Amino acid sequence: MKVLIVEDEDAIAEPLAEGLGREGFTVERAQTGRAALEATGADIVLLDVGLPDLDGFSVCRELRSRSDVPIIMVTAKGEEVDRVVGLELGADDYIVKPFGFRELLARIRAVTRRTSERAPTRATRVGTLELDVRGRRARVDGRELDLTPKEFDLLALLAREPGAVVSRAEILQEVWQTTWYGSAKTIDVHVAALRKKLGDPSWIETVRGVGLRLHVPE
Repeated sequence: MKVLIVEDEDAIAEPLAEGLGREGFTVERAQTGRAALEATGADIVLLDVGLPDLDGFSVCRELRSRSDVPIIMVTAKGEEVDRVVGLELGADDYIVKPFGFRELLARIRAVTRRTSERAPTRATRVGTLELDVRGRRARVDGRELDLTPKEFDLLALLAREPGAVVSRAEILQEVWQTTWYGSAKTIDVHVAALRKKLGDPSWIETVRGVGLRLHVPE
C-alpha cells in the first residue's frame, strides 16, 4: 500500500515515513499542497492542514473532486469546527497532533477497510487463496473453507496487505473491536484454527514481538 504524506515539517514527516516503511508501506512525501496534487498512485493520503502554499482543506477539496482516495487530515488544530470542515470536504478521518503512531496505524487500517467496502469489487486473490468479501466466502486451491465469522474477518484483514505485518493491537481493534490485551489469547486460538483449515501453517507467519502476516507458501 502506498501512503502519500503531505507534510512540510521534516521533524514530523521523516520519522512518520520511517515508521510506516517498517510496517510494510510504500511512502511518498509531498511538502506542499501543489506537490500533493501532482502526486499519483497513492492508496491513502495523510494530509496536514498547515501547508506553506495551499491549505490542507483546499487540497482535500481538490483531491476529492477527482479521486476517491482515502484521506486522513492531520493537524494541530483540535477545534470541532476544523474537524467538521475537513470531513464535510470529503476527508475520511481526522487525527490531531500530537498522536501516537499506533493510533495512526489503526486509523489507516480502519479507513482502508471502510473505503474498500465501498469499492465495486470486493474479491481478493493471494496466491491460491481467494476471498469474496461480499459473500464472505474463502477458497484455497479451489477448496472452500468453512470459517467462523471471526476467522474470516481475521483472514480478510491479513489478506488486505499480503506480506505486511499487522500488529496484535490492530487485529484486536479491527476484528474484535477492543484494545484490551487480555483478549490477545483468542488471536492465537483463531490463528491456529485458520492454519489448520488453510492446510499449510506457513500461510500465516508470526513475526515475534510484532504481529502476523499473510505469506503465500512456496
